[in-house]
Amino acid sequence: MHPMLNTAVKAARAAGKIIVHGSQNLDRLTVKSKQGNDFVSEIDQKAEQAIITILLDAYPTHAILAEESGESGAASDAEYQWVIDPLDGTTNFLHDFPQYAVSIALLHRGKLDQAVIYDPVRNDLYTASRGRGAFLNERRIRVGKRDKLQDALIGTGFPYRDFTHLDAYTGMFRDLAQKTSGLRRPGSAALDLAWLAAGRTDGFFEIGLNPWDIAAGCLLVIEAGGLVSDFAGEENYLQSGNVIAGSPKIFVQLLQTIQPHVTEALRR
Repeated sequence: MHPMLNTAVKAARAAGKIIVHGSQNLDRLTVKSKQGNDFVSEIDQKAEQAIITILLDAYPTHAILAEESGESGAASDAEYQWVIDPLDGTTNFLHDFPQYAVSIALLHRGKLDQAVIYDPVRNDLYTASRGRGAFLNERRIRVGKRDKLQDALIGTGFPYRDFTHLDAYTGMFRDLAQKTSGLRRPGSAALDLAWLAAGRTDGFFEIGLNPWDIAAGCLLVIEAGGLVSDFAGEENYLQSGNVIAGSPKIFVQLLQTIQPHVTEALRR
């Protein structure tokens, strides 16, 4: 395992311990609302701190972009930047709905280089290094082999914070509900992408995500043989937050089905 990936795994497991402990004491947690339907608990903050401490102890010159604390460390033009979501699926976590994960990615000169997604509920560890494949608990994973959209299971996330593009999303949803084997919305984009990489779903799309939600998951999908793009079919998904991903054949059909509903604002 790449040494930087190894450090990220250590950090993810440390965060996982904090999350599991927190899940056993949910009634005692301090929770704040960041904005409509977007919550942060003291567990998100403790888990993030644990991750950052482990990463910066090992790599003090690396930059950090984390959900709760923003950008820190070296300048954002640093050669290496860690992109961290300490608890993707906080709303699920707060309801004891067992679908949430730790997501850690490393960008090298702006390109996805290493990825870890850790599911503390199932003790599942997803890892990927650029050019070296994707793994679940050290076993190689590949995207699914289904080639027809009508047989495909597609993951998604409903708009929950910003409803600007709700009409466009509803159009996409309406078409895909009729053209696929089913749509699923478990509530953690990081795990949605990890599950796609492992062949549990065949595609995924969502509007308005943050880089820390998707950075690790996108590298997992790519390394598992899948394709990822923004809504214009380009590689600008970390910046735009609009993502389409899938096994190669499903990806093409998913993009074709979604594109008629893509507004000019969603192309950027």
